Amino acid sequence: MADEEVPTPDPISENPDDQPDTPDEQPEAPIVETTTALLPNNAGFEVVNTTLEDEMRQSYLNYAMSTIISRALPDVRDGLKPVQRRILMAMSDLNLTPAAQQRKSAKIAGDTSGNYHPHGEAVIYPTMVRMAQDFSLRYPLVDGQGNFGSIDGDPPAAMRYTEARMSHFAMEMLQDLDRDTVNWTENYDQTREEPTVLPGKFPNLICNGGSGIAVGMATNIPPHNLREIVDALYHLIDNPDATSDELMTFVKGPDFPTYGLILGTKGIRLAYATGRGSVIMQARTTIEPMENGRNAIIITELPYQVIKQRLIEQIAELVKQKKIEGIVNLNDYTDKTGMRVVVELKREAYPKKVLNFLLKHTPMRSTFGVNMIALIEGQPQILSLPQVLNAFLKHRREVIVRRTIFELNKAKARAHILEGLRIALDFLDEIIALIRASRTAEIARTEMMARFTLSQLQADAILQMQLRTLTGLAREQVENEYKELLRQIGFYEDILATPARVEAIIRTELKFLRDKYGDERRTRIVPMEAEEIGDEDLIPEEEMIISITRDGYIKRVPKETYPTQHRGGKGRIGATTKEEDTIEHLFIATTHHYILFFTDRGRVYRLKAYEVPQTSRTAMGSAVINLINIQPGERITATVPIKDYKEATGYLLLATECGEVKRTKLAEFANLRNNGLNVFDIEENDSLRWVAHTSGDNEVIMVTRKGMSIRFHENEVPSRGRAAGGVRGIRLSEEKGDSVVGMALVDAELDLLVIGERGISKRTPFKEYRSQSRGGKGILTMALSEKTGNIVDAQVVDKDDRLLIMTREGITIRLRVDDIRSSGRSTQGVRAINLSDNDTVASVERITADKLPIEPPAAPDAV
Repeated sequence: MADEEVPTPDPISENPDDQPDTPDEQPEAPIVETTTALLPNNAGFEVVNTTLEDEMRQSYLNYAMSTIISRALPDVRDGLKPVQRRILMAMSDLNLTPAAQQRKSAKIAGDTSGNYHPHGEAVIYPTMVRMAQDFSLRYPLVDGQGNFGSIDGDPPAAMRYTEARMSHFAMEMLQDLDRDTVNWTENYDQTREEPTVLPGKFPNLICNGGSGIAVGMATNIPPHNLREIVDALYHLIDNPDATSDELMTFVKGPDFPTYGLILGTKGIRLAYATGRGSVIMQARTTIEPMENGRNAIIITELPYQVIKQRLIEQIAELVKQKKIEGIVNLNDYTDKTGMRVVVELKREAYPKKVLNFLLKHTPMRSTFGVNMIALIEGQPQILSLPQVLNAFLKHRREVIVRRTIFELNKAKARAHILEGLRIALDFLDEIIALIRASRTAEIARTEMMARFTLSQLQADAILQMQLRTLTGLAREQVENEYKELLRQIGFYEDILATPARVEAIIRTELKFLRDKYGDERRTRIVPMEAEEIGDEDLIPEEEMIISITRDGYIKRVPKETYPTQHRGGKGRIGATTKEEDTIEHLFIATTHHYILFFTDRGRVYRLKAYEVPQTSRTAMGSAVINLINIQPGERITATVPIKDYKEATGYLLLATECGEVKRTKLAEFANLRNNGLNVFDIEENDSLRWVAHTSGDNEVIMVTRKGMSIRFHENEVPSRGRAAGGVRGIRLSEEKGDSVVGMALVDAELDLLVIGERGISKRTPFKEYRSQSRGGKGILTMALSEKTGNIVDAQVVDKDDRLLIMTREGITIRLRVDDIRSSGRSTQGVRAINLSDNDTVASVERITADKLPIEPPAAPDAV
């Protein structure tokens, strides 16, 4: 604001040639001599002799203190600078409450300038504009109508075009102003009075923050969340000596109106403890694939006080100067639904690398320098968080005490009048006779005061009594009012005598603010410091559904994208694939999980789930080769999500399409190169298809395309090195052209679910599958027919789980396992999904009813 940023005047420049050569040659400061001859008649004037140096020092000091106290720094009690306080007073004079019609800003600025603030409308209107901007103040004090500027840096419309009124928060600041709660002083021309501070029930200084530049000092206080501040004030009422670390249990950190991220808490702790610190802010971004095969960086939230249009111009300038490679387009799609700046990248660009460069070289990562300076009893002081909150509580205690004294005096004054009326009603005939016998009202007043020991106020009230006061009902009303006033007087005196009652009132008022105006935190705080931060720490942990197509396109969508449906439904389109492309893999992981990708040729690659681009339900996704260095001709056939693969225990059990199995310790996968590692020595005509994370004491079941299955203990599979080959798990029928379609871990309390090509599915308890030795032909698991088609997938399920079934044409249905009834091992089953004539089931994914993703089950009980 124009009147807040008062620069320090430049020192008087002197010619270097006029300077003496040595300090000893410095001339004495000239003496300002005032001759009485220049003064008219020498009357009424005092002659003062002073040096020019002293005069300049004193004058500049006066100017500096005036700037500090009267313009640039907020008062710790109400958090307002004088110009802000005067704007609210002018709006209050105009009765511009939240329920009133808005008035022209020119009228408000004019009244403020004419009545309270003599610095002109040019500095008043910008201040009022900022008080109305929801991207500048966490809780705006002014409700504006019209163009009050934007986060793009657009200037507000002229004051003759905009209108305004007070917000609810301003009304809370002004409440009880008429009850002698604060001191008043004369305005600049002594024509009216203005308050030196507002009652301020709303903790404005810490909730809205503030900034200002004075002479030799500046303040910069960040905004905070009202709910957190109220909780901290509760704690401080009970624990007046609470430290900043204790208060941080409630106040997590600044809460900026523009949302965004805060990196680390070290700067916050320092600022709360000493009043000075640095808070690292960062924009919230996501990486999304585009329809043309490119990726885009999406900016949805910005650091506080970062102008969006200026940021876009800076990014464009970096591209123009070729300081950053990989950006092909930059568009702003921000609308009333929210901010959306799209940075479109080249196909070959690595999104994370571009994003890290932007964070380093643009205001997308900025620093908020906390400098909590405010006025305490007219003196600027740097304050810690406990000092700011204690100053607010001290102010509120004083306001409540003064308000109570005001109400007490008001009640006593009325009770005093009623006592006189009661005397008059008790001696009514004598009072009437006395009045009739008096020649004037003054004589009657004097006689009553002498005869009935009344005060002048009581006597005047009796003289002003109306005849209707003499009725019985009116007498009863006087008695009832008098009794109620005595009760109120006792109530007010008890408040003044009991400090705990004052504290209780403060609690009640704070609870009212919290319940009525409190909202959720906007700014997310990442626990790690900026120098320690990783990509994962900036991304919330959310459950995702990740799918991979046969042609190698991968995407992730939120789990809620697919609502549960009933058995036999048509499903909904889950992906738009290229012609003749199909969905091959569908699994559940959180954004913080590692994903191990296994290819048909026995290699493994690693990726974080959040590195998979998030898309819409119907989008095709991104090519896997843009995310991992997969070898030419390889195809991803299995995935395993691991929370922390470096600390995970157990084994990975791998199975091929031709029935071979292999077991390797998970620890051998701790160090993976970008170009992957060999994990299975695959035969030329075989391919790796399934991988499961085992505990070391699980049982395994394998299901074949022609309806056979075998169950055996994993210990029958020897543990081998990472690059070794496997052993036979099930003997396949070469005559029927059989192959393995599923491998899973056995859980005796769950069921085995299989599904045919035509959507027929069944689930069978594991007790119907006897344990065998590895390498046998197995037993029948489903009676196949033309109606069922061959088996395409098998899953271990619980009746409370959900199934996600996807077809070759991209149709997806999510249904309850319990909708598919339990049946015998050799039966056909029921229809799970209706298919078109040319469509078939592609895959089935189990969504567990509890924690995701699926953890290795405990060793099964003997069956």
